[in-house]
Amino acid sequence: MSNKMFGNLVKAVVDIDREIMAVDAALHADQEAFLLEDGSQQENLWGINIYPELIGNDMIEFDSMINLRPYMNNRSRGVEDEKIRNKIITIVTKLIQ
Repeated sequence: MSNKMFGNLVKAVVDIDREIMAVDAALHADQEAFLLEDGSQQENLWGINIYPELIGNDMIEFDSMINLRPYMNNRSRGVEDEKIRNKIITIVTKLIQ
């Protein structure tokens, strides 16, 4: 997938409640919309980039415009809450094994 889209990364949106992930779209917003239509709740959706050539936690980059959520005290494109980041890592690791 990474070769088809961006050369070295795959965009993904993770639903931390349902423990699912949408991948393989040009924009995180497209994946977010898909998951919302499928029943996910906005507060559970987080955008990431996956670098398949890397291993461990280095494989995941927490960077997406959909992560900007001042109302949830997330004021950057990253994921500022360590508990949420760890949950995302666990879900992604489980799903891509």
